[in-house]
Amino acid sequence: MIPMLFSTEVARARSESQPIVALESTIITHGMPYPQNVTTAKSVEDVIRENGAMPATIAVLDGHLCIGLEAEQLENLAHSDRVAKLSRADLAACMAGGGTGATTVAATMIAANLAGIGVFATGGIGGVHRSAEVSFDISADLQELAQTPVTVVAAGPKAILDIPKTLEVLETLGVPVISHGQDDLAAFWSRSSGLRAPLRMDSAARIAAAHRMRAAMDIPGGQLIANPIPQMDEIASDELRPIIRRALDEADKQHISAKDVTPFLLDRIFSLTEGRSLQANIALVKNNAKLAAEIAIELSKNRK
Repeated sequence: MIPMLFSTEVARARSESQPIVALESTIITHGMPYPQNVTTAKSVEDVIRENGAMPATIAVLDGHLCIGLEAEQLENLAHSDRVAKLSRADLAACMAGGGTGATTVAATMIAANLAGIGVFATGGIGGVHRSAEVSFDISADLQELAQTPVTVVAAGPKAILDIPKTLEVLETLGVPVISHGQDDLAAFWSRSSGLRAPLRMDSAARIAAAHRMRAAMDIPGGQLIANPIPQMDEIASDELRPIIRRALDEADKQHISAKDVTPFLLDRIFSLTEGRSLQANIALVKNNAKLAAEIAIELSKNRK
């Protein structure tokens, strides 16, 4: 039996067949400094509530897969400095050992699917890292999208990645990459990656219809919804490009690799943009939460 616990709010939402949106917990433990991590996590949950759905922040606490966190649990997680970063490879091991961990995109998708939640809002997905032809550093997020039936709302792939290669891998894996409201593929802090998205949908209703059709046809895997950051909050790709290049060069010189690469790069970009990247990150997560709530509401209509 899977040791799964539901928060009071999420348990009530499930019993009343209310729409629910999953949220990851690495944004709390590994994505932002304190107190921005707590403030952002709570504000993102509030955005989902304000738009008619129930948030379910997911984490592993003392070996239990928690679907939704009570306020005290969220606060404790934000203060802890010994929290594992969990993906598909180590989620079960952490739980079996009674450990505590924050869920990445891949692990959150697994947990959401186990809990019967069809929509997940995050910041940006992982993907193919630059120079992956040497390092073979490719995020487990891509394989998870290919096999777990959850619609993931993100601001596109993280801009620090090799986005063309990430798009190619997603195509090979048969993952629908759907741009919301524009033809260009979003790139996290920037509205455009310079690449055209394979698919475009302009409404939550159509995205939900595609989700249901995949399920009806028994097609494995989920959907990636690339939701561009609001224009007033973006950092243009032309401005970011040299900053990302500098951060990558520094990581290479310091021999930083594997799971340490992304947090190092995000921290350096935060410094080099004088904090603007963090403000953009907060804005895009809230924007994704709003769209995810709208999709969850459309999916819930099918159950009533």
